[in-house]
Amino acid sequence: MKNSSKGGLVYSTETGRMCPDCGQPVAACTCKVNAKLAPVGDGVVRVSRQTKGRGGKCVTVVKGLALDGEALAALGKQLRGACGSGGTVKDGLIEVQGDHCDVVMAALSKLGHQPKRAGT
Repeated sequence: MKNSSKGGLVYSTETGRMCPDCGQPVAACTCKVNAKLAPVGDGVVRVSRQTKGRGGKCVTVVKGLALDGEALAALGKQLRGACGSGGTVKDGLIEVQGDHCDVVMAALSKLGHQPKRAGT
């Protein structure tokens, strides 16, 4: 068996599961709440087209937005609506199905962001 480098309490019969980072009960954990509130992006909005790992299908990827999770999800919904296609928001990235780089860049410019085209 591998030894855990952190160690510590994993489960308590009084409170249930324990957070491995702060040691508090999961219901009262403060480290996860602070991680969700912090923006992920660096502020430089990059729009690119990717096909890698998607079976040849292309998606438009928007990254670098300095927004929290809820604002990022709302912006993703606006961009998908502007393009008329599906997509997702995950790991601080907005993915829109299809090659919609020009439409996405125009929509981001209207909303006050300064997008840059990344890749070829």
